[in-house]
Amino acid sequence: MASLLDPDARGRVILVGAGPGDPGLLTVRAVEALKCADVVVHDGLIDPRVLDIAPATAQRISVAKRRARHTLPQDAINALIVAHVRAGSVVVRLKGGDPFIFGRGGEEVEAVRAAGLPVEVIPGVSAALGCAAEAMLPLTHRDHASAVSFVAGQCKGLSEQDWSGLAGQGRTLVIYMGVATADQIADKLMADGVAPDMPVAVLEKGTQPDHRALRTLLADLGAMMTRERVASPAIIVVGEVVELSDAENRLAGYVRTAETFA
Repeated sequence: MASLLDPDARGRVILVGAGPGDPGLLTVRAVEALKCADVVVHDGLIDPRVLDIAPATAQRISVAKRRARHTLPQDAINALIVAHVRAGSVVVRLKGGDPFIFGRGGEEVEAVRAAGLPVEVIPGVSAALGCAAEAMLPLTHRDHASAVSFVAGQCKGLSEQDWSGLAGQGRTLVIYMGVATADQIADKLMADGVAPDMPVAVLEKGTQPDHRALRTLLADLGAMMTRERVASPAIIVVGEVVELSDAENRLAGYVRTAETFA
């Protein structure tokens, strides 16, 4: 059976993780896939330099999604991919970060398989890993965190998600898509027993030229988002490991007492 990267293998899908932004974080295999694409179906926020790797003749189709506004629903994206593959195209489905971490990659693989078509997944550097590395923020650390969890700040409603035990001493919680719900996220975690003075980092537009890494306390999270006018994409990191990062302190407006440092 031909490899999906075999130039003679037609009518196939390659699901590719584009990483958090910087084209330099693409895997070698991702670059190979892009070079053999007939059609590139891509998310928003993909760096134009990544799209330029595909042949000039390749069709580029944006299916960008923004909060409360989708150009295409997921079912339509699935149908679009399947239609191009059935026409004999090599379709690269290009996703930010990693396809299988809040990228709906699993749904798209299911749709392609249900159509009886071949599909391959090429992982990418997830937003959490790429942004944390840039900020020198270790998500795990022998002295500070032996566990790390990933959750979505907008996924079937915060009230339906159980985050109990995911954040606190010795644990790191990484929250995707949490900019718009930062106030509710802080309230939810504090209601679950996480200390109001737990360190929090907000990693905005990680690995991109205009990136920022900000640090505050859990009780100040929502207010800081407003003060600093934080915009998506951004991830929120909650845990003691935040104190090890290069993130800049932005604690204005929140009084940090001597007890907080103890």
